Amino acid sequence: MTLSDSAASPRFTEALRELGLEAVGAQVRRFPDATRTAVEAAAAVGCELGEIVKSLIFTADGEPVLVLVDGASRVDVERVRQELGAASVKRAGAELVRETTGYAIGGVPPFGHRTKTRVLADRGLLDHDVVWAAAGTPHTVFPLDPASLVAHAGGTVVDVRERAA
Repeated sequence: MTLSDSAASPRFTEALRELGLEAVGAQVRRFPDATRTAVEAAAAVGCELGEIVKSLIFTADGEPVLVLVDGASRVDVERVRQELGAASVKRAGAELVRETTGYAIGGVPPFGHRTKTRVLADRGLLDHDVVWAAAGTPHTVFPLDPASLVAHAGGTVVDVRERAA
């Protein structure tokens, strides 16, 4: 499959080309059933929940921020707030997610967004050899080693997942 034949969204396919990740484009997998949630994606791929990357948009003092976390974890909003030195952090609504990234919730990839945002990547992603992330649609995912994924996203590695009780 050539990059132009990729199952990924056109915007994401172009991002792969710009980043020199043509081989990743050939690895995009499309599923007939949605992979909108980490649970759906892990079931479709046949991997552990922690090997799925959630690309979540938050607002910190009104500015969009992308947080990357493994599918088995939840983001600790207070830890994000502390990391950013923000007064307020909250989940972004669907309209802001699409406006910021160019993608709908459930298909947001870790890079290739419409606008440049600050990116925080939870350290737990680095615990895996390969992780799977959305490829711009709610039916597509792609594999990549987590260090490369964080680097291409322009992410800062931090600890922002909820701690086990």
